[in-house]
Amino acid sequence: MKKLMMICGLMLGIAGFANAQQGGGQGRMMMKPEERVKQLDEKLKLSDDQKTKLTAVFTEQAETMKKMREEMQGGDRDAMREKMQKMRADNDAKVNAVLTDEQKKTYEAWQKEQRAEMEKRRQGGQGGGNN
Repeated sequence: MKKLMMICGLMLGIAGFANAQQGGGQGRMMMKPEERVKQLDEKLKLSDDQKTKLTAVFTEQAETMKKMREEMQGGDRDAMREKMQKMRADNDAKVNAVLTDEQKKTYEAWQKEQRAEMEKRRQGGQGGGNN
């Protein structure tokens, strides 16, 4: 049951993220590539070169998400989950390749915070979430 809930949550996240990439969504993780770079710049103090490279990484990811969303319709959820996990790992590797060692530490800590907040929202989301 827990696996099914995780898959459903992942699918909703994919759909929401892809929708946001087209300008129709809301939320912190659902941003255009330029907005994501701006957010990272606030956290990590990126150089102009890093901003350019990360914009390209996030643009590529948005295109991949769009394709995956199209493929997802009526598709195999387990296969989609595996693709999403691989894409996330690949994307993290690309981002980390652009960052300095100090920025990587800050980025990793920030990602952990974001995941914890998402988990908290997911757990409290059905009951009204007054956490």
